[in-house]
Amino acid sequence: MFEEKENFMDKIKIGLAAYGMSGQIFHAPFISCNPHFDLVAITERSKNLSWERYPDVRITRSFDELIGMDELDMVVVNTPDVTHYDYARRALEAGKHVIVEKPFTMTAAEGDELVSFAAKKGLVLSVYQNRRWDSDFLTIKEILAKGLLGRLVEFESTFSRYRNFIKPNTWKETGESGGGLTYNLGAHIIDQAVQLFGMPEALFADIATLRDNGKVDDYFVIHFLKPSEYPGVKVTLKASYLMCEAEPRFILHGTEGSYVKFGLDPQEADLTKGLLPNTPHWGEEDQDFWGMIHTEKEGNVFRGKYPSLPGNYGAFYENIYQHLYGGAVLQSHAKEVVGVIRLIEAAKKSSRMQRVVSLA
Repeated sequence: MFEEKENFMDKIKIGLAAYGMSGQIFHAPFISCNPHFDLVAITERSKNLSWERYPDVRITRSFDELIGMDELDMVVVNTPDVTHYDYARRALEAGKHVIVEKPFTMTAAEGDELVSFAAKKGLVLSVYQNRRWDSDFLTIKEILAKGLLGRLVEFESTFSRYRNFIKPNTWKETGESGGGLTYNLGAHIIDQAVQLFGMPEALFADIATLRDNGKVDDYFVIHFLKPSEYPGVKVTLKASYLMCEAEPRFILHGTEGSYVKFGLDPQEADLTKGLLPNTPHWGEEDQDFWGMIHTEKEGNVFRGKYPSLPGNYGAFYENIYQHLYGGAVLQSHAKEVVGVIRLIEAAKKSSRMQRVVSLA
């Protein structure tokens, strides 16, 4: 960790390991808009796409060149899934703090090893679980904290996608460098469920490839059994690439009410349009997409829209800075995210063996 400094405008010099969708949409805009960071370098093996928006950034042609830059304090490993362990390890060996794009690693054993190595080196190792700062997820946390639904009994989280063909020329569809829906979107919604309810005692999962000519999983349903913080709640997590008509993103039922939410956090769509996180009203959801809450308490019935809190992926990077320079708790510490990978491994095993898998 950096020593606490009097000048809190000292910038963290950071480099991106890739400039694909992850780099262009989810990392570079938040780094460049945060005054505590200086986007110094981006790895592009043959192109110069980043110069259009970041003309002062140095383009490196390899990961070795990137981590060899003495001036860099931190590296973002946002490369294909199977490279995460190797690249994170090499960046730590080079003395850099590291942020790893989700999924953290392909195995929990790899994650545990990286966490131990980072601790030994005294370096920060964080995982970009940005959907902890989705508008709808923040809103659900508020609803639960206020106890508006009474005792929660059922929680469903669904990511509806529709792409009934295999996208060509992408490692995410071939399985050669990782990919598959469980590691991709599953890493997000499993992490969200753990944030709310803690690790389960066991789980049951059904994972499948439903599209014609598919090579990676494109469907999953995962049931948490007796999560540690809410042992009585029924937790169901689901995603599919064949949902032409979207299901609700969240369904919550409690002893005194329900909350149903359609639609997705607007940040990704706005970033894809080229909007930056410093745009006024960033992360605010249109009222048409606010979720519906229906409560019945002591004979009083209410049914109406519940205001969505603004989403804010930039909070991830702000927390990184406040942790390094201000001593704040690291909110997406790799040590806790290893649990997500452990759950994905258990889900794969459960589906393969068609039985409940214990996590004791």
